[in-house]
Amino acid sequence: MSLNEAAAGTLLRTALYDEHTRLGARMVPFAGWEMPVQYAGIVEEHNAVRQRAGMFDVSHMGRFEVHGREAGRLLRYVSTWDVTRLVPGEGHYSASCREDGGILDDIYVFCLDPERYLVVVNASNAPKMKAWLEDRIERWDARLIDRHESTAMIAVQGPEALGRLRELIGDEFVASLKPRRCGETEWRGQTMFASRTGYTGEDGLELVIEAAAGPQLWRALLDAGVTPAGLGARDTLRLEAALLLYGNDMDEETNPWEVGLDWVVTLDDGADFIGRNSLVGLKEKGVSRELVCLKASERGIMRSHCDIFRQGESVGTITSGGYSPTLSVSIGLGFVPPELSTEGTEMIVDVRGRPLPVQVVPRPFYKRPKRT
Repeated sequence: MSLNEAAAGTLLRTALYDEHTRLGARMVPFAGWEMPVQYAGIVEEHNAVRQRAGMFDVSHMGRFEVHGREAGRLLRYVSTWDVTRLVPGEGHYSASCREDGGILDDIYVFCLDPERYLVVVNASNAPKMKAWLEDRIERWDARLIDRHESTAMIAVQGPEALGRLRELIGDEFVASLKPRRCGETEWRGQTMFASRTGYTGEDGLELVIEAAAGPQLWRALLDAGVTPAGLGARDTLRLEAALLLYGNDMDEETNPWEVGLDWVVTLDDGADFIGRNSLVGLKEKGVSRELVCLKASERGIMRSHCDIFRQGESVGTITSGGYSPTLSVSIGLGFVPPELSTEGTEMIVDVRGRPLPVQVVPRPFYKRPKRT
């Protein structure tokens, strides 16, 4: 089955599909894939990641390798952050923008060697980003290799994640991976890519291995005591960490300045990249809205698309919202005018006709404690 078939309405299945059904996961359609939303329960899986170690099948996320003498230059041209600064074993979060500065996708770029990079994109945007990259690669001495369906990707996250992984894939290798670093090792005869990155606010690794070896790795992690977690827990975890979700908190009509992604836009190198001129102009002009963290002051659950009010006037919209199992309160991200983005500002969210008092709080909602 191909991505084109998925676009036509046929759901794709990851290499771990049978593992999910064997564990009794509830499967749902997501970004063209049939994915597990939960196993034992969202709160239980959320707490397992916050307190111990959990794992997610993230094989639905797009993975493209870019090879060639000008691979780095190409990726600089199509991303907002200067990826040519990366040395082998380093990775960095970035964005790809339209000419007008609108965000096509938020991406992660890893440098494996000077002529080989791995680009991870959102599942919902994988077909779009593949076509967009292919349309622009011809002028460069580089080639694109689609690794989306030929590999499996598992994220292992939590305070005990690295300890479990040291036992499974090697203490020396895991110890060598500092935050945002990556590398490759051999695991049971297969080449495994690992990066110390994640989408939960916890420490851990994201692993990529050949699809045929994916189920074996999943079962080995289960045997090591890692709890399987679904998309439901992944969403509550990322929201607590105030990590953005494409399609909710940003899209092609959103620019990096509005959502606090100024740190992934490099302007001081003078390099040309798609959207640069527009982003410079937008920065000089200033934003008309900012994405802020909102915490409920009373019982009630804010959700995406809920309206935000200030003194009876509609001032914005919730982009992501839900209940925080860690904080035991409703939290959300939402766009408001810059003058209302100050910490402590009080507003009202309309939750199905019921006013829910909220307050602007620092980003993120949750930050993992330092552990010795």
